[in-house]
Amino acid sequence: MLEIRPTCENCNKALPNNSNEAMICTFECTYCTDCVALLIEVCPNCGGGFEKRPIRPTHLLNKYPVSTIQVYKPVNIEAHVKKLNSK
Repeated sequence: MLEIRPTCENCNKALPNNSNEAMICTFECTYCTDCVALLIEVCPNCGGGFEKRPIRPTHLLNKYPVSTIQVYKPVNIEAHVKKLNSK
């Protein structure tokens, strides 16, 4: 089951369960669409791609609550892009 993390790891923007801006990689690293664009759609943690995070149905939120743990690890975008371009 997905954690549904509450914020963007790079800019700390709020990404509640019903956000259409939340993107995740296969390890559930969570970023907003703006930061995914800056990252050239490559996860800085695992190197994988991003997909739109699904929205957990409201009627399941009590039984399966979303995460309240914020992961905030700002990315050095310039270094990330440079690394991608050197491959």
